[in-house]
Amino acid sequence: LPERDRTELKRRKLLLEVTLKSYWLRKGSAFSTAVTRQDTELTPDMIATGSWRQRPFKPYNFAARGLPPECGHLHPLLKVRTQLRQIFLEMG
Repeated sequence: LPERDRTELKRRKLLLEVTLKSYWLRKGSAFSTAVTRQDTELTPDMIATGSWRQRPFKPYNFAARGLPPECGHLHPLLKVRTQLRQIFLEMG
């Protein structure tokens, strides 16, 4: 369509332009059908024998957050008070 007709149809909402994307995938140089597990720990045996040089290691993520600390427990006297209150409420 000419540009003028296309803009007119868009203005009247009779034309909807859609962009299609396609990708070609090829096997790269590191392609393998077997899944290899990367090491995560360096042991003293690996250092002594020198085998750590040939092993693939998982990269360390310095931006990862650790587990949140467990905090915010109730005071023991508040626990007792809550239990006593519950007992008296059950008794009426």
